[in-house]
Amino acid sequence: MTDNPFLSPSELPYRLPDFAAIREEHFLPAFDKGVAEHLAEVDAIVRDPRPPTFDNTIAALERSGALLARVETVLHTLAGSDATDGIEEIEREIAPRAAQHRDAISLNRDLWERVRQVTASDPQEAWLLERYRLDFVKAGADLDDDQQARLRELNTELAGLSTEFSRNVVRATREASLVTGDVSDLDGLDEAHISAIERDGEYVLPLLNTTVQPALAQLTNRATRERLYTLSAERAPENLDIAARMAVLRAERAALLGYPDHAAYTVADQTAKTVDAVEERLGQLVGPARRNVEKEARALAEHAGHDIEPWDWPFYAEQVRRERYDFDDSVLRPYFELGRVVRDGVFHAATLLYGITFAERPDLRGYHEDVRVWEVFDRDGSPLGLFLLDPYARPTKRGGAWMHNLVDQSFLLDERPVVVNNLNITKPASGPTLLTFDEVETAFHEFGHALHGLLSAVRFPRVQGTSVPRDFVEFPSQVNEMWATWPEVLSHYARHHETGEPVPAELVERLTAARQFNQGFATFEYLAAALLDWSWHRLAPGEAVEDPASFEARALEAAGALHPLVRPRYRSAYFMHVFANGYSAGYYSYVWSEVLDAESVEWFTENGGLTREGGDRFRERVLSVGGGVDPMEAVRDFLGREPRMEPLLVRRGLV
Repeated sequence: MTDNPFLSPSELPYRLPDFAAIREEHFLPAFDKGVAEHLAEVDAIVRDPRPPTFDNTIAALERSGALLARVETVLHTLAGSDATDGIEEIEREIAPRAAQHRDAISLNRDLWERVRQVTASDPQEAWLLERYRLDFVKAGADLDDDQQARLRELNTELAGLSTEFSRNVVRATREASLVTGDVSDLDGLDEAHISAIERDGEYVLPLLNTTVQPALAQLTNRATRERLYTLSAERAPENLDIAARMAVLRAERAALLGYPDHAAYTVADQTAKTVDAVEERLGQLVGPARRNVEKEARALAEHAGHDIEPWDWPFYAEQVRRERYDFDDSVLRPYFELGRVVRDGVFHAATLLYGITFAERPDLRGYHEDVRVWEVFDRDGSPLGLFLLDPYARPTKRGGAWMHNLVDQSFLLDERPVVVNNLNITKPASGPTLLTFDEVETAFHEFGHALHGLLSAVRFPRVQGTSVPRDFVEFPSQVNEMWATWPEVLSHYARHHETGEPVPAELVERLTAARQFNQGFATFEYLAAALLDWSWHRLAPGEAVEDPASFEARALEAAGALHPLVRPRYRSAYFMHVFANGYSAGYYSYVWSEVLDAESVEWFTENGGLTREGGDRFRERVLSVGGGVDPMEAVRDFLGREPRMEPLLVRRGLV
C-alpha cells in the first residue's frame, strides 16, 4: 500500500489522476481502505457530541469519502473507455460491494436522525439540506429493519446485474462486428473508411451502440445492409433475461419505498414530478411522429421501386435526401477535420460566448494514448479547470458519446473541475480524421455537458455542474448544438482540410434544408426507445415477465409505437442507458430537455445570437448554478417566461 497512488490526492495540476502510476493491482486494496475510511468518517459524524448543525453534519458528509471517490472515479472511467479483462474483473467484484457500502451510509439510522435535526437559514445550505433529506428517504432510511435488509439485497443484486448487462453489451458489440473478406460487400463506403477497418486481409466494420448503423446509409449491397442491421438489432440476446430480472427487482424496490412502480419512484425528484406529466408529453408526440413516418415510408418505397425493409430505410432516406435537396452528406466530410472542429469550432464558440480560452497540455496524459488534455482559463485569465477529449472508438470502449468528471468543482473542497468527453469516431489508418456532420454535432453536444461541469461555481460537490435532475441534464448540451451551424462559428471551422477553403454557402443551405427530412423517423425511433424504457419500468410490483423476448413488441404495440420499419433507437438487450447507465425510467429526459432547448435556441436567436451578453446570462443563470437551485426556476430566470412546447414541434416538423 505504500506506493498506491490512490492513497493521497494527485499532485498533478487540478488533481488530475496520475494514470501513468495507476496499475490494476492498486484498485482493490485502495477500495477496501476507502470504504473503511468513509465508514470511520461517517461514524465520527454520528458520534459527534455537539448538536447537529449544517457544518458538522451536511458539510462533513460532503467532505467525507475522498479516497473512495478517487478509486471509483478512475475505475468507472476505465470500465467505460478502456476496459481490459482485468478492469472488467475488478469492476465485477467491486460493483456489488460498492452498492452495499452506499446502503451502509444511506440506511444508517443514527446518521439519518442527525440529518433530520439539521436546520439551515442560508438559501444554498437549505436547498442542499432538502436534497440530502430526499436522498435519504428515497434510499430507504425510514424503512424498518426487515425492509432495509430486503432493500440491501435488492441493491446488491441490481448492481451485479447492471455490471453484467454492460459487460455483455461491450462483448457482443465487439463480437457482432460485420466481418468480410470481399471488399465489394462494402461498396458505397469511401476508401478512407474501408482502409480504416482493414485487419489482416479482412474488413471489420464495428457496431455502434444504436440500432441503426451509420454505414447503412452508404452500403449499396442490400444483402450486406441486411446482415449489418441484423447483427446490430439482434446482439446480446442473453441480456433480455437480465433486463427482465432488473425490471422486476426495481418494481419490488419501488413498492418497498412506497411507490406504485419504478417510474413513479424515478420521476419523484425530477422536473417532470409525475408519471402523468411524462406520459402526456410523450403522448403528444407519438401520433404526429407516426404520421410523418408513414409519409416518409411511402416516399422511400416510391423511390426504391419496391417495398423497403428496416435495413433499407437509411439507404433510401439518403437517396431521397440527395434527390430532393441536391445534398450528399459525404461531400461535407473534407470540411470537418477533427482537430479544426475542436479548436476552431467547439472551443471558438465557447470563447465567443463565455470568454474562456484553451491551451493544450501535452505534458499531461490521460488514461489512453488517444486522450488529449487542455487547460481551460476563465474570462479574466485565471485557471478554470482541465478538459480531456477521448475521440476514437476501440474494442475496449463502450459505444456512444458521453461526458463525466474526473474531479468535481467545489469551493468547499477547493477543487476545480476536470472534465472528460468521450466520442466514438473511427480512427483512420493514416491521414486526417474527417467527420460526418452528425459527429460534429455530437462533439458540440458533449461539450455542452463539459461546459456545464467546467463553468460550475458552487460550494458543495453534491450540486456541482451536471448534478441536476436527469430530465434536465441534457438541456445545456442540446442548446450547445445550435452553435455548430451558427454562421460565425461554422465559417471558422468548416474549411477544406487540404485547401483551407471555407465550406460553400450553398452546401450549408442544402444541409439546413435536408436536415428537416426524415424527422419522422428520427423522432419515432427515439419515442419508441423512451416508451420501451417506460414500459419496463411501469411494471407493477410482483408482476412477472413471462417471455422477455416478446415483451418489447407487446409494450410498443400497447404504446402505439410498434412499426415494421422503425425499431427503437436502442432495443432492450443493448439499452445501456436504462440497464447500466442510470437512465432507468429516464430516457424520456432527452425530449423533456429538448422542449427547454428549443425555447432557449429561440431566445438566443431573438436576442442577438452568439454574444457575450447572451452567453454570460446563460452561464450565470443556468450553467454556473448546477443543481444548487430549482432547475425550472433557473430556466424561467434565463428565458424570462414559461417554456412552451411549440418551438420543439416546429423543429421536428410535427405541426
